[in-house]
Amino acid sequence: MLIRREEPADEPAVRAVTTAAFANPETPDPVEAALLDQLRTCGAWLPALSLVATDDQGEIVGHVVCTRGHVDTHPALALGPLSVHPAHQHRGVGQALVHAVLGAADATGEPFVALLGAPAYYRRFGFHPSTHFGITPPDPDWGPYFQLRPLTAYARTVRGTFAYPEPFNNL
Repeated sequence: MLIRREEPADEPAVRAVTTAAFANPETPDPVEAALLDQLRTCGAWLPALSLVATDDQGEIVGHVVCTRGHVDTHPALALGPLSVHPAHQHRGVGQALVHAVLGAADATGEPFVALLGAPAYYRRFGFHPSTHFGITPPDPDWGPYFQLRPLTAYARTVRGTFAYPEPFNNL
C-alpha cells in the first residue's frame, strides 16, 4: 500500500471508493460522495490534505481529506470523509490514511483536527471529545462523537464553537 497526495485524475476513482464505502440498499448514492463533490469546489478545499491509498497495482482503495474549518477566527481542520473500499476494509488502510493526514497536517503547522466519528475508532489516533479542549460541536447533540486531535501548533487558548466548511451545512 502507498499513501500519496490525490491528483486531479484520481477524482472519479475517489468518488467510486467513497460511494462504495458508504452506499447501502436505501442510499445507493450516499451523502458522503456528494459532500466530497461540494468540498472540492469550495474555498475550504486543501489539496495537500487530500490523500489516497493505493494497492500494489496502483488502484485507489481509500481516501481521506481535511478541509478548512474554524473556531471563531482561528483556523482549524475538519477531517472527513474517510473512505475505504469494502474489499479493503479491516486491513489497516483507514488507519494508515488517518496517520498520514494527521502527519501532513502537523507538518504544515495546523493547530488541530476535528471530526464527527466513533470514539472507539478515533481514540487510537489521539482524538478526544472536543469539550475537553473548550471547543463545542456545531450541534450539541453530537456529544462525545465530535472529537478533536491537537497538533504541535495547538494553543489551549482557542475556545469556542467549531464551524465546518459550508458544504457540511448542506447535509
